[in-house]
Amino acid sequence: MSWGERTDLVFQLRFEAVNTVGPTSPDCVGAQLGKNEPMTTMAMFSAKPYDRRSFDAANSAVADGAQVDIHYHESRLDRATAAYASGADVVCAFVNDDLSADVLEVLATSGTRCIALRCAGFNNVDLGAAERLGLVVVRVPSYSPNAVAEHTLALMLTLNRKIHRAHNRVRDRNFSLDGLVGFDMAGKTAAVIGTGQIGAIVARLLWHLRCEVVAFDPVVNQGLVDLGVRYVSLDEAFAVGDIITLNCPLNEHTHHLVDAMSIAKMKRGVMLVNTGRGALVDTAAVLDALKSEHIGSLALDVYEEEGGLFFEDRSDEILDDDNFARLLTYPNVLITAHQAFLTHEALAAIAETTLSNVLTVLADEVCDNAVVAG
Repeated sequence: MSWGERTDLVFQLRFEAVNTVGPTSPDCVGAQLGKNEPMTTMAMFSAKPYDRRSFDAANSAVADGAQVDIHYHESRLDRATAAYASGADVVCAFVNDDLSADVLEVLATSGTRCIALRCAGFNNVDLGAAERLGLVVVRVPSYSPNAVAEHTLALMLTLNRKIHRAHNRVRDRNFSLDGLVGFDMAGKTAAVIGTGQIGAIVARLLWHLRCEVVAFDPVVNQGLVDLGVRYVSLDEAFAVGDIITLNCPLNEHTHHLVDAMSIAKMKRGVMLVNTGRGALVDTAAVLDALKSEHIGSLALDVYEEEGGLFFEDRSDEILDDDNFARLLTYPNVLITAHQAFLTHEALAAIAETTLSNVLTVLADEVCDNAVVAG
């Protein structure tokens, strides 16, 4: 069923008794629905200006009368802020929101029926508790894999050619080149850990840069094999990669996938890039490897303790995360604050899919993007 057909169906099911007069908008449509047919309400947490813009645009494109009444909250969802969602049919959450059992209890008690994750990962959700409480959890499994893959490549190129350091030098009118030497990526071995939708694009981009690409994933992508990508064991991927990029999900098998033991298998001077999930990397082990120069360079878009740091302006605060503070001291470390997904196309896709998920669930239809325990 297409997006338009689904929203038309929901309109028919939920609002067929409503007579609308004149043009409607998300702000005024609620007044036209009548007391017996309230709008679907959604409380969105960790909402930023770009979320508001993308969701308002997607909401305005929904069939007249089926728009969602979205209440934006800048605060993160946790036990203390869960009360903000009181009476909301849906709670929309992001990667660092707390959806543990006690938070879900509060939401379910206050009338929430659906947890809509506007992201692919769901490791922050107690799925067993959600199922017990009758909460349907939905996610956005794919929004723009190109966005994350392209950011992964951008981190590699920036880190290798010292673009960030060169930019700062030129701004200070320092035009020396000493310390900015990189390497040709052509001919280097790039190991892609995880070849789902994002990792597959990363592998293709590296192949186009004429890297020798090897990959590890429990599921072999035949298209990559046909291209010339060679699937190897995880140990071999760690051992042969001049560049190692992590593009896999976080679960009990991948937590601290990169630790002291796996680093010991890597080439001295390896470039390590993580745009997957922060906890794929044991930060303490990586810091030791940076200090010993076993890891030659490191690029991160995610960090295992990012929940207390990212997505906020903390420039006037004391940084109390000692490991993160140490990472910032290394000239061969490049960090972005979980922005790999941040493109216009990805934000639009996230908003459209999230609203589609919500309308499907509240129409009592089966949602293909539902997440269940186990």
